[in-house]
Amino acid sequence: MNFEISTEALEQWITAKEIFAILDVREHGEYGAGHIFLATPLPYSQLEQRVIGLVPHLQTKIIVYDQGDGIIANLSREKLILLGYTDVRILSGGAERWASAGYSLFEGVNVPSKAFGEQIEELRETPHISSLALADWQSMHKKMIILDGRPYSEFQKMSIPGAVCCPNGELAVRIDQFVPDDSIPVIINCAGRTRSIIGAQTLRDLGINNPVFALENGTQGWMLHDLPLQHGRTERYRSDISVDFQRQQSARILAEQHGVKWVTPAEFIEWQQNNQIVYLFDVRTDEEFNQQTIPGARHAPGGQLQQATDQYIAVRQAKVVLFDSDGIRATVTAAWLRQLGHQAFVLKGGLEAGISSGVSIKQVSLPTQTIQQITRSDLSVLWLDKKPVVLWDIRSSEEWLAGHLADSRWVLRPAIAGLASGLAENSRIIFITDNQLQAGYAALDLSPQQRKNSGWLNINSWEGALETDQQLSDEDRIDYLFFTHDRHQGNKASARQYLSWEKELWGRLTEIEKSVFKF
Repeated sequence: MNFEISTEALEQWITAKEIFAILDVREHGEYGAGHIFLATPLPYSQLEQRVIGLVPHLQTKIIVYDQGDGIIANLSREKLILLGYTDVRILSGGAERWASAGYSLFEGVNVPSKAFGEQIEELRETPHISSLALADWQSMHKKMIILDGRPYSEFQKMSIPGAVCCPNGELAVRIDQFVPDDSIPVIINCAGRTRSIIGAQTLRDLGINNPVFALENGTQGWMLHDLPLQHGRTERYRSDISVDFQRQQSARILAEQHGVKWVTPAEFIEWQQNNQIVYLFDVRTDEEFNQQTIPGARHAPGGQLQQATDQYIAVRQAKVVLFDSDGIRATVTAAWLRQLGHQAFVLKGGLEAGISSGVSIKQVSLPTQTIQQITRSDLSVLWLDKKPVVLWDIRSSEEWLAGHLADSRWVLRPAIAGLASGLAENSRIIFITDNQLQAGYAALDLSPQQRKNSGWLNINSWEGALETDQQLSDEDRIDYLFFTHDRHQGNKASARQYLSWEKELWGRLTEIEKSVFKF
């Protein structure tokens, strides 16, 4: 059987809306430098650890691709077959042939969601306010509320003065915490453009009477006008939720307008029994999810699920079921996912009904590779015995640069097989990381004898000094996305480049790519 698929055949699958996943198995920096529009990033170095969340059914059609030589694609296919996936194909010629055939490769990440947001602003005429205009309002002490639609961790890094953290997925259920009356303007901001747009449009679609604006270009636009950002602030939404019946009705009407349907727990269980491809997402906050959730559900806060859909849902046309505990957050998120082209549903009765009805996600047991743990004293013995030992640090390049063992070498998984082939069979290869599972899977790329002699050193257990003075070339750091990477560090040219990239995304899409959306 030929396991390759041509670029033309892949285009036909996309046009016909086949149920399948496209996995870009290059490292994060390579993916970010240029990838297929509907591809999901799944670096080979993280393949086994992340794939089941992205592709939860082993019978799913999967297409993997690399830069073009097929080496990493073939390794990925081999590992996926070992995990139990039954239909894995390789895109012939990879990214290079896709581009040479006249199709676009897109820089950056979350491209579908960002292109979608830009088009939403145009179609819905989402109002915006410039940084200078907002600063003028503040100088005049005008009453307003500024809500930062990003996750709390991003808000703490930098924020607009006076803003309060309320991620987009929480806006619909918490907006009444912030606005005492309908006259106060509400400004939604993010770091760039699209989350500001989607957050503001969410409130408008729900019929909020307050004037609502998206902050044009977010914190980057604020910085470009030499306005000061704040850092380390902790202001955020209250943890309690007061469910408003009228808000529930508005959310339901909005969702129904975009084709959202409700699925009962019994129907959900039947879907799984019939081996349909189903995702189940809990869209509530971290605190709520950690306290209680439906067994097997993945956590995907609504705002991030909308913004980074390609990092949560790899299988196009699969059923995506969302739930909450309030009847608002999952409903609004499902409305956005429907417009993004996904088959989104809401679990009827939410968390409580799901638990009481015995809803759960079938757990797929993936085979793991055991590996011996090596301590510092074990390593000393090996050195004293003059055994051939190599130390390969398989963490990210960013982590390696922050501190590593003096005699270690930074090695990403795609290079392991080639490097190991040049070593003696009796070499002791020690993988350094904080994740034993990662080390075990990395050992699969060694010869059987080398694998038998390999070990894992937990970097977190190392009590000695770590080095930080060694450097890596940008070319070697294929796991790091340099694409406008310093736009949040005051680099105005980088920020302008990023904002221009966002604005131009929709215009770069082909009609086939645009057809995945359902506005």
